[in-house]
Amino acid sequence: MASAFASKFSRVGRSLLGGLGNNLYGSLTTSNETVCNSFIMQQQRTFIQMRTVLKVVDNSGAKKVMCIQALKGKKGARLGDTIVASVKEAHPNGKVKKGKVVYGVVVRAAMQKGRCDGSEVKFDDNAVVLVDKQGQPIGTRVFGPVPHELRKKKHVKILTLAEHIA
Repeated sequence: MASAFASKFSRVGRSLLGGLGNNLYGSLTTSNETVCNSFIMQQQRTFIQMRTVLKVVDNSGAKKVMCIQALKGKKGARLGDTIVASVKEAHPNGKVKKGKVVYGVVVRAAMQKGRCDGSEVKFDDNAVVLVDKQGQPIGTRVFGPVPHELRKKKHVKILTLAEHIA
C-alpha cells in the first residue's frame, strides 16, 4: 500500500518537477519520492497552531473547532493551554452553534510532552474542551482520557468532569 502510494507520487513528481537525486543505496530516485517515503515512515508532531482542526470532547454541542489563535505562546499551544477557536461542526440542538468564536483548553495533543518522572505523554488526536472567558467549562461532561497536567494549569474543574484521568 505504502509503496504504491509512494510510486504514484514519484511518477507525478518526476513528470512535474523532473528532479533526480541519489539516495543512500546508490539507486536513482526522485527527490519527491525520498520526501514522500520519509513522510510515510514518520510524521512530525507539532504544536497546535493556527488553522489546526481539533475534536471537541465535551457535551457543549460542538463537534469540531478550528484554532484561530493560541494564547500565551508564540509557537503554538500544548497540553493545558488555552486557545481561541471557531466552531466548524456542531450538533443542531447544542449550546454552541456553528461559526461561533469560543475559548478552549487543549486536553489531548498528538505532540509528546515530558513528565517530571521522565516518562512522556502523547495522544492519538488533538482534542479540546470548550470554556468561557473565566475558564469554566461550557459542557457538563468530558469524554475520554484527560492528562493530570491540567491540575498545574489551574483547570481542576475539567479534571472533575473527566471520566478518566491519564
